[in-house]
Amino acid sequence: MPTIRSIKTPCTALIVLGWACLLPVRAADVTGTMTLEEKVRLVVGTGMDFPGAPGAAAPATAVEMPVPGAAGGTAAIARLGMTSMVLADGPAGLRIAPTRGNDTDNTYYCTAFPIETLLASTWDTELVYRVGQAVGNEVLEYGVDVLLAPALNLHRNPLCGRNFEYYSEDPLVAGRMTAAMVRGVQSQGVGTSIKHFAANNQETNRMSVNTIVSERALRELYLEGFRIAVEEGQPWTVMSSYNKINGVYTSESPDLLTKILREDWGFKGFVMSDWFGGSDPVAQMKAGNDLLTPGTPDQSAKILAAVREGRLDEKVLDRNVARILQILAQSPRYKGYRYSNKPDLKAHATVARQAAAEGMVLLKNARGTLPLAGKIKTVAAFGNTSYDIVTGGSGSGKVNEAYRVTLVEGLRSSGLSLNASLQDLYAGYIKEAKARQPSPRQGDLMAMMMGFPLVEEMQVDADLAARMAQEADVALVTLGRNSGEGKDRQAEAGDFALSQREVSMLQAVSKAFQAKGKKTVVVLNIGGVIETASWRDLADAIVLAWQGGQETGNAIVDVLSGKVNPSGRLASTFPMSYTDVPSAKSFPGIALETPGSERPATDGWNVRVPAEVVYGEDIYVGYRYYRTFKVPVAYEFGYGLSYTQFEYGNPAVGPTHFTDKVTVGIDVKNTGKVAGREVVQVYLSAPARKLDKPKEELVAFGKTGLLQPGETRRLSFEIKAEDLASFDEASSSWVAEAGAYQVEIGDSVKDIRQTATFDLDKELTVKKVNKALTPTRQINRLHP
Repeated sequence: MPTIRSIKTPCTALIVLGWACLLPVRAADVTGTMTLEEKVRLVVGTGMDFPGAPGAAAPATAVEMPVPGAAGGTAAIARLGMTSMVLADGPAGLRIAPTRGNDTDNTYYCTAFPIETLLASTWDTELVYRVGQAVGNEVLEYGVDVLLAPALNLHRNPLCGRNFEYYSEDPLVAGRMTAAMVRGVQSQGVGTSIKHFAANNQETNRMSVNTIVSERALRELYLEGFRIAVEEGQPWTVMSSYNKINGVYTSESPDLLTKILREDWGFKGFVMSDWFGGSDPVAQMKAGNDLLTPGTPDQSAKILAAVREGRLDEKVLDRNVARILQILAQSPRYKGYRYSNKPDLKAHATVARQAAAEGMVLLKNARGTLPLAGKIKTVAAFGNTSYDIVTGGSGSGKVNEAYRVTLVEGLRSSGLSLNASLQDLYAGYIKEAKARQPSPRQGDLMAMMMGFPLVEEMQVDADLAARMAQEADVALVTLGRNSGEGKDRQAEAGDFALSQREVSMLQAVSKAFQAKGKKTVVVLNIGGVIETASWRDLADAIVLAWQGGQETGNAIVDVLSGKVNPSGRLASTFPMSYTDVPSAKSFPGIALETPGSERPATDGWNVRVPAEVVYGEDIYVGYRYYRTFKVPVAYEFGYGLSYTQFEYGNPAVGPTHFTDKVTVGIDVKNTGKVAGREVVQVYLSAPARKLDKPKEELVAFGKTGLLQPGETRRLSFEIKAEDLASFDEASSSWVAEAGAYQVEIGDSVKDIRQTATFDLDKELTVKKVNKALTPTRQINRLHP
């Protein structure tokens, strides 16, 4: 009987994944040698190594992972030469256990890279690719086969608890960043799993919420980033999400996993479920959710029974098994790679620091407050997170790093002095506050993943602020936020809005330092959008630092000092208030009162409360809404300041009559006094005779290299037919309407520097796709 290792197939329809070749393993060559039980073993994961983790219907089997701390894996079948595949989180770097009980001589720390929201703010796909290379190398050298990342759900609403794991409110930014990360990780010969597919834009009732959304909004927004990532990145795997879309769990949806993902987009890898996602393993198999993770005995039993009773055709299992085996054949473990457990963490920390600095956004810089001039010697650092920095979000997106650099440590390393008495006050307060925090209950998975961030409670009164203004040259006020898996943020004070204690601190510090002719700089150490309009006048400068991974403190100081000229730009809008957010009235949906169907919340993981959320804003998400309906914002999409200035010139757009593409060219000149980088954004305003359209949509972007003062660089972009098209639900087609199109070139959606027009002489059907995911009821649009 042949084994997997002896199978020979021609290398046709080659797909390059890193350095590997995905061979078309034929089901008949392999599945014919497998027993039914072995096939089921391969499509159901081996369980989760976490005491107390719940299963879909029964507790998951506690197993010893080949790599401690990994999230799961596939079964090994020794008689056929099949090795397991190890699956591990996560979006900001590899998440595994840093220490091992049987090995006291070594550690297994990973690099905590910047959160994905910060990476999107770089608008630099080449840099994101290099981050992916570094992450992929750690995946490889620690013996993991597939990284459960990157994540790319849209920032539909700023309160989503996992927005820090996602890139942007715009699908082009999300898709291109994801594709770059996928290519970077997979260049190391390991796989990725892009997630969470799809329309997974909240954590409230995440296991059961029914997302009710139009076909057009799905195609243009919530699926588009995934399409770009699949077609441009070729990820090894895709992870289906927890939620339902228009009444059907995504992991049980043939429309999503077969019609769209495989038929419309040509995806060749395999689909895995999110951990304990879905409700019917047989339906998941039929839909094309090839691997159930982490896997439970109950799922295996149900699939076996369904085949034996004729409710599930064994050919479906053969198909799913073949997809898994095609990826297994490329995995390092199957190939016998001798991983070192010794990746170059020092080199990777350098990459993390560069990426963190490149993605920080300068929101305000009145009267040249930044960079800090040479006369600045002593700093008064206010706020908990100046000392207890937040490097990344919690949950499966958290990395077990060896160290983290706080802001005050970064300041000291740069040669600046800290006010010692203020530092001592915060040290004592933080120590006491942490001692008061409750410890997670044994087996309380969600509590351990969420953590307990400190609340800003230390009193900074006028007297303390005045004393610091007398002793220090500048005030730094760090405002911190954290969020994570399993819980959404709140619109109230202390989360989306500042708490009264934070406002009082800002007022006292700003007034005291202003009275001495000194400046106040606010650093936002946050993972998602917050309200800024009500307090920004209290600050002379505001640096949106996001959460930059283990090198956060050093990267912030690189920007504050001018070592790095900030070039980050917002990939999500900062509204004036939460009530201005187009989805504010519908987020996070409602729990449905269905007698007898609601299960009590016990662990925060596998809670199945019937719920629904209606995407009544339709295609008008983020800047598409604010710009179209003229709603003022605090900081617009694409916004960001620099320590220098840029001039745009010599625009060229042609041909003037569209055939198959239009080429856009623009000169960017550094007209300031220091070197810097500029992000060029290209928007398109389209005719709206047949379908309503947003005022403009991003169709291309690029970032210059480092331009010296006086230096000019020309950037070129292509606008293709698909960039003109909107989704027509009636015909299930992407359609470009005839008429005049306006090209807008600028450094934000609001700050447009150059414009030009071209014409499409007659309507163009760009692509026809499958009819899929149709809502079962009318959706009432909420926009004006």
